[in-house]
Amino acid sequence: MQANRRDFIAMTAATAGVAAIGSGSASAQAPTELKSLTGDVVLISREERLARIARAQRLMRQHNLSALLIEPGAALIYFTGVRWGRSERLTAAIIPAEGEIAIVTPAFEEPSVRESLKVPGEVRIWHEDQDPLRVVTGFLRDRKLKGDVGVEETVRYFAVDGLTRAMPGVNIRNGAPIVRALRMVKSPAELALMQKATDITIAAYRHTAPRIEKGMSPSDIGAIMNKATQALGGRPEFALVLLGEASAYPHGTGKPQEVKEGEVVLMDCGCNVEGYQSDVSRTFVFGEATSEQRKVWNHMHRGQEIAFAAAQIGRTAGSVDDAVRRYYESLGYGPGYKLPGLSHRTGHGIGLEGHEWPNLVRGEKTPLAPGMCFSNEPGLYLPGKFGIRLEDCFYMTPSGPRYFSTPPPSLDNPFG
Repeated sequence: MQANRRDFIAMTAATAGVAAIGSGSASAQAPTELKSLTGDVVLISREERLARIARAQRLMRQHNLSALLIEPGAALIYFTGVRWGRSERLTAAIIPAEGEIAIVTPAFEEPSVRESLKVPGEVRIWHEDQDPLRVVTGFLRDRKLKGDVGVEETVRYFAVDGLTRAMPGVNIRNGAPIVRALRMVKSPAELALMQKATDITIAAYRHTAPRIEKGMSPSDIGAIMNKATQALGGRPEFALVLLGEASAYPHGTGKPQEVKEGEVVLMDCGCNVEGYQSDVSRTFVFGEATSEQRKVWNHMHRGQEIAFAAAQIGRTAGSVDDAVRRYYESLGYGPGYKLPGLSHRTGHGIGLEGHEWPNLVRGEKTPLAPGMCFSNEPGLYLPGKFGIRLEDCFYMTPSGPRYFSTPPPSLDNPFG
C-alpha cells in the first residue's frame, strides 16, 4: 500500500524514525553477504517502445486525436525512455497520430535529452525568452496536424493553459483513455522486471527480519531493509515500518515507536528495477502473539485468499473488493469501509508507478484482462490496538491470477 508514503515518510521521519531512502546506521551498513540479483535483467527494447507508440497512434485515430502531449514521469518513460524531472521549464513529448514523435525541451537540456531518448524522434528546443508551448504548436503546424489534442492526465495546468492560448479554437482533451489503455496491460518484458523487483524485496525481508531487535525504531529497521535492497540490486522506493498501535493506521502515525515484546510489526516495503516496482507487506509479532492477534492475522490471510480467487478474467475489478467485504462483514467487521475492518481498497494497479489503474475498489467496472497487475492487500485495522496487512502483487494470465510473491503460510512463518 503505497499512496503518499514518500510524503508521509518525509513528514514523520523526525518524530517517528520512519526510514528515509538512503538512511543508515551502524546496524545497517551495506551487507557484504548479499549479492545483486539483477545480472540477468533485460531492458525494455527499442522495438517494444516503438510498438507502444504505434498502438497509441491507432487509439488516437480511433478517438479522433491529432496528437498527445506528455510531461516527464512514468508515461514519458513508457513511450520514450526519457527519465526527466518536472520543473518550471517545460520538457514534453508530442506523439502525433502518425509519424515520429518530438521532444520539446530547453536548449541547454538538448544534449541530455537526446542521450536518454530511446526511440527515433525530433528534438525541438526553446530558449529562456521563448514560450515553449509555441514550440509545441509549431511542431503541430509543421506536421499539418489538425483536430483535437490530447494531454496525458498528469500534465500540469500551466502547460494546458499555454497550449490553449497558443492554439485558440483547438479542443484540448484528456488523453487518459489512450495512455491508461496501454499502460495497464503489461508485456512479458515488463512482468519480468516486476518479478525481479519483487524477488529483491522478498530477499531483503528475509535478510532484515532476523536482525530486528527489541527497542529498535522504525528508522532502524527501515535502514536495514533499504541497505539490503540496494545490495541485492534494487532501488528502494519506500520502507514503511509501523510498530504496535501504529499498525492500526494504514500509513501510520507521527508518534515515537519502538519494538516491544508481544507487539505487532507491520512492514510495507518496495523497490524498483529499471523503473518497475514491487510492493510487499508483511505483519508479524515480536515475541509471542496473543490469541486476538492470531485470529485477526488469520482473518486477513483468508481475505487475501478470497481476493485472489475472485480475480478472474472478465470479472470487474470492483467485484474483487466486494468479495472480500462480504467475508469480512460475515465476521463482524465493517460494514463497508468502517472500522474495525478494511478502511481502504483491496488493491491497486502497479507497474512503472506504485499506484496505477485500475483499482480493486467498490464500483470499479473495468473488466480484468491478461497483463493487468494488482496489489492484494485487504488489511484489517483495529484502532487503538493493532492492524494486520499482508500484501502480495499478482498479474492476470488467460487462466487467472498469478502471484509475483507467495503469501506467507502463517503468522509464525511470515516470510515463507
